[in-house]
Amino acid sequence: MRTTAGIALLVLAGCIDEFSGSNVQIDLATPTPVQAAVGVAPGPGELPDNIHFTLYAFETDTNTTNMQPVGRLFEVETFEIHKIVDLASPCFIDVGEHVPFPGLHVTHYADQVMAANGFTDVTMPPAGATEEQKIDVATAIQRQRNVDALASDAGLKVVSSASGGGYPAVAADCNDTTKIPPPMCVDAASNARRLAMCQDAWSHDANYFEGTDRVLTVPLNGTTHGMVDGMNPVNLAPVGGAQFFVDESLDNFEGYAIYWQYDDANHDGMPDYPPGTPADQMRELGTQLLFGKPTAPTRGVIHVHMTNLVNPLITAELAIFANLGEDDTHF
Repeated sequence: MRTTAGIALLVLAGCIDEFSGSNVQIDLATPTPVQAAVGVAPGPGELPDNIHFTLYAFETDTNTTNMQPVGRLFEVETFEIHKIVDLASPCFIDVGEHVPFPGLHVTHYADQVMAANGFTDVTMPPAGATEEQKIDVATAIQRQRNVDALASDAGLKVVSSASGGGYPAVAADCNDTTKIPPPMCVDAASNARRLAMCQDAWSHDANYFEGTDRVLTVPLNGTTHGMVDGMNPVNLAPVGGAQFFVDESLDNFEGYAIYWQYDDANHDGMPDYPPGTPADQMRELGTQLLFGKPTAPTRGVIHVHMTNLVNPLITAELAIFANLGEDDTHF
């Protein structure tokens, strides 16, 4: 929670004998902007990589001293929106006991499998190639196609945990052992060093999101809350829907809004605005993405249709089960 200039902070307090929080479910429309790849300038439909989103609830009241209206703002949840895999991330790697090249950057997986088996064309394998080798090469090639599809503009967007952190610097070549090896370094020593450095970074920031193509709902690090509405380009299955469990009961609020704001990676108490950002754009809340007012069409469920003030295609449907500790709704 935080106090914003001109806005009083809503304080919820009290003893709780049982969980009386809320389940917040949100369906973000396909055009919802995604954060750019790490260190890459945002393109169309993208926002900078070093930001986070915040869902706010608000209500208004009357100041009993001067009888002026007062807005009360409550920070419900922070989150990020990424492509499910980030090819530019130095830690988009293979991890686990059963992967053939632990620590290898996934963008080089197919090349390494083909090199290990001695051929690149599954339609014309060498005479001595075993059936297992043919399957390994074919699977690796298909995996690369899947990874490219997931990382494309038509790929999946994941709603993830939020973190202002990042990775250590990436080395310029394979000889620098003090930094994360760049993806092109595929030797065993570089892979082991990359694995150790990435896992160390994850151990110090459990919320920093790093996705994987192997299990879409279980990232290498961070938490997946769900997906932005869309279609899986690998199998054309529809996906969408994210949810959060929060400790507070979110009933009796007058509106909900989602803002995006720059991270405070240097922990100086101020967002890390890019150089040259005009002063009038340095707002404490950030930039509003979505806003809506609640209705209750179904008993026990609060519904909010959220819209973007500039682009009518950017929308969200918010469903809130406001007080789980007193849930007497039957379906």
